[in-house]
Amino acid sequence: MPAPALTMQTTYAELVERCATSAFNASFPADGVFTSKTIKGRNYWYFQTPSSEGRTQKYVGPETPELLQQIAQHKEARDDERERRGLVSTLVRSYGLARPLPEIGNVIAALAKAGVFRLGGVLVGTVAYQCYSAMLGTRLLSASLQTGDIDIAQFKHVSVAVDDRIPPVLDVLQQVDETFRPVPHLHKERHATSYQTKDKLRVDFLTPNEGSDTDTPQPLPALGTDAEPLRFLDFLIREPEPAVLLHDAGVYVLVPAPQRFAVHKLIISRRRKEGAAKRDKDTMQADALLEFLAAKRPHDLKSAWNEANDRGRKWHQLLSEGLDQLPDRTRDAIRNVVGSSAKAGT
Repeated sequence: MPAPALTMQTTYAELVERCATSAFNASFPADGVFTSKTIKGRNYWYFQTPSSEGRTQKYVGPETPELLQQIAQHKEARDDERERRGLVSTLVRSYGLARPLPEIGNVIAALAKAGVFRLGGVLVGTVAYQCYSAMLGTRLLSASLQTGDIDIAQFKHVSVAVDDRIPPVLDVLQQVDETFRPVPHLHKERHATSYQTKDKLRVDFLTPNEGSDTDTPQPLPALGTDAEPLRFLDFLIREPEPAVLLHDAGVYVLVPAPQRFAVHKLIISRRRKEGAAKRDKDTMQADALLEFLAAKRPHDLKSAWNEANDRGRKWHQLLSEGLDQLPDRTRDAIRNVVGSSAKAGT
C-alpha cells in the first residue's frame, strides 16, 4: 500500500531543503563574501569573488529569513548527493511519482546550474505540473504525461533588475546536446525565443505581455535570450514557489504556485483551438489541481480565483467558459469555495 500523504510530504520537504542548500553552495564557492545593498527600502544580497580584474559580483536574492540562514551556514554545508538520490528514489518508487524524461531532466539541470532559477526564471508547463504531486502530497491525474517541450518564463523587469546574467543560453544547452539550434522567430528571424535539437526537444523562453499587444520578441538580459510575450503569463509566474524536479539527485527549480497554475490552465484552455490536443491537456491538468485545491487548500484557490476574476471582463468570461468544461464534481466544488465569482455573467 502507498505510504500516507504526510510521509510523502515529509520526505519531499527534506529533499527540497537539501537541494536548496546544494544549489546555493554550488552557486557560491567558499572563496567569496556576501554583501547586501538596499534598493527602494529592501535589502538584496550579492556574492563577490576576487578576479584578475578586481571583483566579480553575482546576484543572490532578496533578503528573507531563509536566505540569511543559508548565508550563515554557507561554509559549513556538506555535499549530500547520495542522500538526495535516495530521497528521489523513495518518492519515485514508493509513492509512484513521475520523473521527467532523462533528456528533459538533463536540460533543466544544466539551466539550473547556470543560474536560470537563481535569477528569477520560472519553470512552467507540463514539466512544472509534474512537480505538484510531491509538493501537494497527492498523485495527480496525468502527472505521468510526458512532453518534448521545456518552458521557462521570466518577468522582463526582473531580468533587467538583477544586474547579473548566465552564460549564453545556447552554450548552456549545447553542453547537454550539441544539436541545439536557435529557432528563427516568425516575426523577427534574427531573434530566437526557442531552441531545438535534431530530435525535436524544444526549450521556449516566455515573458508576460503587460503592455499593448505585440508579437515582437522581448529581451531577457539575465538569461541571454529573447522571449515570446504572452498575455495572462504575469498572473501565472507572480510569487513562484521552490520545488524539486525528481531527476538524478533532484533539481532545485522555481514553479508557479499550484493555485495560480490551475486557474491559468483553465483560462488558457479556452484560448486554444477546438479539438487541439493541448486544450484537452490544459483542461485535465486544471481539473486535477482544482479538485484537490478545493478540498485541501480552499483559501489558496479562492484567493487566486478572485484575483483572476477581478482582472476584467475577458478574464471573467474565460474562467466561466473553462468552468463549464469541467466535470460536475469539480465545478460544484469550485463554486462551493469561491461563491458568486464562479457564476455565469459579466
